[in-house]
Amino acid sequence: MKNQQFDTQIKALFEKEHPTLIEPESGHKLRFMEKLNKTQNTKKPRINYLYFAKPLAIAASFLLLITLVYPFLNDSKQEADLASISPEMAQTQDFFTSTLDREINILNNAKSPETSILVEDALKQMETLENEYETLKVELVKSGNDERIIHAMITNFQNRIDLLKHVMEQIEHIKKLKAENHETTV
Repeated sequence: MKNQQFDTQIKALFEKEHPTLIEPESGHKLRFMEKLNKTQNTKKPRINYLYFAKPLAIAASFLLLITLVYPFLNDSKQEADLASISPEMAQTQDFFTSTLDREINILNNAKSPETSILVEDALKQMETLENEYETLKVELVKSGNDERIIHAMITNFQNRIDLLKHVMEQIEHIKKLKAENHETTV
């Protein structure tokens, strides 16, 4: 009903007012084209952002994919040691590494012709234990700081120190035997 009233009002308006068609003045088209050219020359060309949207979306998707997949591809190469777990573990690792370095220096200084086989065997065993520790570092990352792996790492350090102390005891025993043999033969 309202639509009919609106339609009648519009018809009445057009009946009262007769629109007259007036022709534009001569040269109107020329003036219009000049103005249009002036505004086109002053405006900066618009960049069509849709032209760049697809390549940027593909690049962003590719970057996201690499970011998500890279840790899984590189997982076997990632490793963490005790120092990466907590400050207390960092102190523990520092203690063990400094003790091991000191004991290895003492062992190397104690090397003699009589003990060379014993020292070389101990260093091979140390290398085996070091390789096991490297494996544990990789497992620590995979397990998410599992306490069993942490305990195994600490035990590995203790085994290395025990090995070096045992070898040093054997070297001291060999030195005592040598000293006793020299006392009896001299």
